[in-house]
Amino acid sequence: MQGFALYMLFHYNRFHEAVFLDAASEVTGRINRQYNNVEYYFRLKKTNDILVEENQRLRNLLKEDFLIPDTSSELAFDTIRVDSIEQYRRYQYYPAKVINNSVTGQNNYLTIGRGYAQGVRKDMAVVSPSGIVGTVVNVSKNMATVMSLLHRQSRVSVSLKKTGETGSIEWDGKDPLVITFKNIPKSVPVKIGDTVVTSRYSTFPAGQLVGTISAVESETGSNFYTLKLKPLTNFFNIQFVYAVKNLQREEQDELEKATKKQE
Repeated sequence: MQGFALYMLFHYNRFHEAVFLDAASEVTGRINRQYNNVEYYFRLKKTNDILVEENQRLRNLLKEDFLIPDTSSELAFDTIRVDSIEQYRRYQYYPAKVINNSVTGQNNYLTIGRGYAQGVRKDMAVVSPSGIVGTVVNVSKNMATVMSLLHRQSRVSVSLKKTGETGSIEWDGKDPLVITFKNIPKSVPVKIGDTVVTSRYSTFPAGQLVGTISAVESETGSNFYTLKLKPLTNFFNIQFVYAVKNLQREEQDELEKATKKQE
């Protein structure tokens, strides 16, 4: 009877009907909004997977990932042809999820959910969408461990993005937000905020982002700066990475070993 009375009130009274419809619309809107938020949350995983796949395709098309041998051609082009057989490709990227990570020790490692069955090999470089991460040191069938940049034995050849001067970075095992960049001559103009990238002498593809200069230290009696960097990779919240395979590494290693034997 109460329900019927309410129906009669709202159906035959325009004022009450308008109030009821307004209240019903507000309630329905709140319910739809909450439903959309829940649906969006559960779609995040699929969205992340799609973004990772897209980034993999884009990284595998980077100009820096190809190395063409010098020829006697008199014409030079500022582009690199990506042919169907990819005979000039130097780097191949493999996406992987981070399944374990440490940042609080002096020698930190990551574990990724990709192993030799999925193409990962020892000594492969590992990068994130924002910067370099570390180097693969051990591989199982479906997983691999990565020596983090936040490891006291980690050494990476890097260079100043603006001027190209090369040095090396290392971590002192203290602050995970500070990495030391050494061997930059005092004659080189450096300032806070300058970007540092990987050099061509690194195991990483050249030009990968490393960090930005947060402090410049000039020691008395030394001709070099000691630079403090803030790494661009957020090691506290790293979820996806790319293992980078150097397809020309074996040929280079064999050549350099043969050269040393001739000494």
